[in-house]
Amino acid sequence: MKYAICQELFEDWSWEDQCKTIAEVGYTGIEVAPFTLAPRPRDIIPDQRKELREIAKRYGLEIIGLHWLLAKTEGLHITANDEAARQRATDYLIELGHLCGDLGGTVMVFGSPFQRNLEEGVSTEQAMERAAEVFRKAMPEIGSRGVSLLIEPLTTKETNFINTCQQGADLISMVDHPQFMLHQDVKAMLGEGTPLPELIHDFASVMKHFHVNDSNLLGPGMGETEYETIFAALKDINYDGWVSVEVFDYKPGAEHIARVSLEYMREIERKVGLA
Repeated sequence: MKYAICQELFEDWSWEDQCKTIAEVGYTGIEVAPFTLAPRPRDIIPDQRKELREIAKRYGLEIIGLHWLLAKTEGLHITANDEAARQRATDYLIELGHLCGDLGGTVMVFGSPFQRNLEEGVSTEQAMERAAEVFRKAMPEIGSRGVSLLIEPLTTKETNFINTCQQGADLISMVDHPQFMLHQDVKAMLGEGTPLPELIHDFASVMKHFHVNDSNLLGPGMGETEYETIFAALKDINYDGWVSVEVFDYKPGAEHIARVSLEYMREIERKVGLA
């Protein structure tokens, strides 16, 4: 398994301190929330992009990609009635695609619940068409950078648009681009009510990236979710992508969460014969 961690957990740490600690714990990948670097992608000049990549490399880390893509933005939406808001979202995703490519990343996870929620009077069918149009327009340029854009199903507590892996797969079919694929997240999949191994097997052909966490918003091994069957399913489908820790409750401390999560996953690896 290749392990990464989402770095917004290390809020208020310098980039170098983040990389140093993440590498010392034992991860080899770092996944970036763009808002932690600058208010918007174009504010990160080429020299800064090069420096971020070089610092990560110095500590043996690969910047694997981006997530929380539209967090802390205004006026961007992929399903809204406002066509200009949808076009701004397209343009912003393209900006992020270039940032991701410049950092050496290959995946961008589209969660962004507030920027995809259905407005009153907008049907799911309309929203699917509008979202597909946004992604179809963005993908040629994003794909040209060697980056895959991944739709992330989220729970109904977070959004009312794309709540299941099947809905994500339906959108993927509509966009019809080889680098527009599915992202799976343990916490989100727990909300579907279908056994996670089944979801992993059923959508293996379109799944590109995998986030690990728990329904208690902490990391793997810090809640009640049993990971042996999850890792066994990843083994079954010959998953060779990144397994990336994403948590939402930072109270136990960044380094503690990072360490406990990785130790637990390595233990599970041994149990299922991946190590």
